[in-house]
Amino acid sequence: MGAIFQSLGRTVIAGIVLLIVILGIVGALSGGVSVSAQHAWMAFLLRWLHVLSGIMWIGLLWYFNFVQIPSMPKIPDEQKPAVSKVIAPTALFWFRWAAVATMVTGLVLAGMNGYLGSLLTFSRPFTAIAIGMWLGLIMGFNVWVIIWPNQKKALGIVQVEAAEKAKAARVAMLASRFNTMLSIPMLYCMVAQQNNGL
Repeated sequence: MGAIFQSLGRTVIAGIVLLIVILGIVGALSGGVSVSAQHAWMAFLLRWLHVLSGIMWIGLLWYFNFVQIPSMPKIPDEQKPAVSKVIAPTALFWFRWAAVATMVTGLVLAGMNGYLGSLLTFSRPFTAIAIGMWLGLIMGFNVWVIIWPNQKKALGIVQVEAAEKAKAARVAMLASRFNTMLSIPMLYCMVAQQNNGL
């Protein structure tokens, strides 16, 4: 058992295998599945993947804003490379791809459940989810178009002059704070939709 938990990859694979075993047991106990139940199952699976990737995305967003950014001034200069060269690039990798996974699963789920058109009309009963989706899409845009390009400069992944590096760090931080602000109403709208709207 210890060998599983010493590796993150093995731990995740074990979690997936455990889920498959649980689903197999439940499926065997419940018998056949109708077409409508299969659709409901797929919608549920996509919602689960959407929530799982969203937890990764927003969790890392909040880690950056509640932990890493406020802690950086307190870290001695000789220790800062451990964060900027090792921790931050890895966290940003998972952060930006979790954003993609969240948006893709959310849009597919919206299409499956018939409220993708609400993105344009904000029609009832899907007003809350439409607002939440737009906020999420704006946040995803910020991740890939503003935060990540500027973080590459700030972390030295892309070489720039010191003044441009400092400016890029500030722009990335402000865009990240903007996303943190948007995440609050976005999460509210997503949960509100599952509980009869705004």
